[in-house]
Amino acid sequence: MSQPASTSSGAASRRAVVIGGGMAGMLAAAALSAYADVTVVERDALPDGPEPRKGLPQARHVHVVWSGGARAMEDLLPGLIDGWLAAGARRIPLPTGLVSLQPRGWFRRWPEMQFMIACSRDLLDWVVRERVGKNARVTVVERAELLSLRGDASRVTGVSVRTSDGEERVLEADLVVDAAGRGSRATAWLARLGVPEAPLDEVDSGLTYASRVFRAPPGTEDFPLVNVQSDATVPVPGRTTTIVPIEGGRWLVTLSGTRGGEPTGSAEEFESFARGVRHPVVGELIAHAEPLGDPVVTHSTVNRRRFFEKVREWPEGFVAIGDSVATYNPVYGHGLSVAAQGAVALREHVAEYGLTAPGLARRVQRAVSGPVATAWQLATSTDILYPGAIGKQPGLAAKLLGQYVNRLMLAATGRPLVAKAFFDVVTLSKPVTALVRPAVAIAVLRGPRRALLTEPPLTEPELKAVTEAPKESGTQARG
Repeated sequence: MSQPASTSSGAASRRAVVIGGGMAGMLAAAALSAYADVTVVERDALPDGPEPRKGLPQARHVHVVWSGGARAMEDLLPGLIDGWLAAGARRIPLPTGLVSLQPRGWFRRWPEMQFMIACSRDLLDWVVRERVGKNARVTVVERAELLSLRGDASRVTGVSVRTSDGEERVLEADLVVDAAGRGSRATAWLARLGVPEAPLDEVDSGLTYASRVFRAPPGTEDFPLVNVQSDATVPVPGRTTTIVPIEGGRWLVTLSGTRGGEPTGSAEEFESFARGVRHPVVGELIAHAEPLGDPVVTHSTVNRRRFFEKVREWPEGFVAIGDSVATYNPVYGHGLSVAAQGAVALREHVAEYGLTAPGLARRVQRAVSGPVATAWQLATSTDILYPGAIGKQPGLAAKLLGQYVNRLMLAATGRPLVAKAFFDVVTLSKPVTALVRPAVAIAVLRGPRRALLTEPPLTEPELKAVTEAPKESGTQARG
């Protein structure tokens, strides 16, 4: 990565510490490197290539970067998208390269409105990590345990860490960024300094994930992403299935089910679960693909949000971003994109006010809450509707909005204007208010212009490539 130009005098003397060397942490380091020397504190040993990381077990499930997040990452690391594609990722146009049964019907494969980047999580992280690692102003300290924050309730001045050789060190910093993810201990760290606890909200649908990698049938190099979503308006467990084409000529297939309808880790039951959702297309397709391993199951899917921006006595010198602020049901795929937009907000505020400006941390925390709020609303407004979901029930306004969104999803099956508004919001490219623009609202009230599709909009060549795959592959898939 080219060396960013310093934009303030004395920037070389400024120091920042980022807690966590995952995606959010590396993006935060990229955001700050023009204004400070950055030390990234990571508890794991980071792999040298696109390999699994111990502290990221969820990496074996579907991860995508929506266009709103991809643009933010490209802004922080110019050339990143080309780097992903060169390493084997796919840029999938939406909804052109999407075959999706949403709650009200099949999306049509209109010309491109937005896009997503699809590949394994290991590849996503590695390309970012490799680029940030070339920045001379970023130092990564691996296999280091963060012991505490330094400072007091008014200002965080650094961190205490224990390095891999057992030595305890203090890293002084003008700004500390918590990007530790789901395992963040920010609340406990801040409490020890006397900072009031941030309000917490949780919505738990009881979702379980099961994923399995398949060798894609020959001739499916440009195969679309295929998924079948659940319908939260029907009082049954929500079950979904998804095929994401990833690097190496493979399909990453993920099943999910809310409380009472969870998938298992059984290889024998994987295909039957995929056939048993609202449409069997994913099960039918993977019957022609060779499994490359057993299913992997994950249960940690609770939506959890800390409202750090509401803490009135927020300390100077400390910011939380990414999953340290909020985690979401992974089925919506928003975590990485929200982290990227948070890192951009961090960079913009440091550029405008300076790294040590009074009130900077509070301003950044409020800015970070913007994309967090959009993803939170999209995830929890649906998850709370499933049987047995735990969390605050929606009020009248939320229920009315839910009814409108249901109508919008119906209109999106047959009106490109409405479909574009939906994809603009779900890819985090525009705020939720884009769904209620006058032109969109009128189209929603009128409903779809075209009849609902009755079958998945796969093309003849796409179906032929799968169903006429060599017989050996089909036999192996069923074994």
